[in-house]
Amino acid sequence: MPTEELFGAYHFLLEVSGITPDQKTIIGGFKSMSGMTSETEIIEFKQGNDRVVRKKPGRTTYSNIVLERGYTATDDLWKWRKNVEDGIIDRRSGTITVLDQDMETIVKQYNFYEGFVSKWYVPEMSGEESAMAIEKIEIAVEKIELVS
Repeated sequence: MPTEELFGAYHFLLEVSGITPDQKTIIGGFKSMSGMTSETEIIEFKQGNDRVVRKKPGRTTYSNIVLERGYTATDDLWKWRKNVEDGIIDRRSGTITVLDQDMETIVKQYNFYEGFVSKWYVPEMSGEESAMAIEKIEIAVEKIELVS
């Protein structure tokens, strides 16, 4: 029986396409990721006098990718989001790399296509708390594929 290698305490690295088509820029590391889901609609139909309802796959949609990280002074994500708010179509492709706890071992990589920042959450902050402020973004995408 084959053994599976289990990983834990993941880290996520986000890279997005830059100004030129061949350039990718590392935006940063993130503490959590969610929304890597796809769903294909089911089309039901009937053939001839057949009393059985047949099913076939229809369109596939992808959920928004949600990434969270400690609030930083960098403004790459804000600039990307601001373009969308200003009506500038700024779709980018990118890669999300899942790293093991050693922050070097690549567990999985996913490419996304035609993405834009659809939501940006400014963290709640208080001078009376010592908790880390968490920034959260949602990237709307048209397609996600597993690279490795």
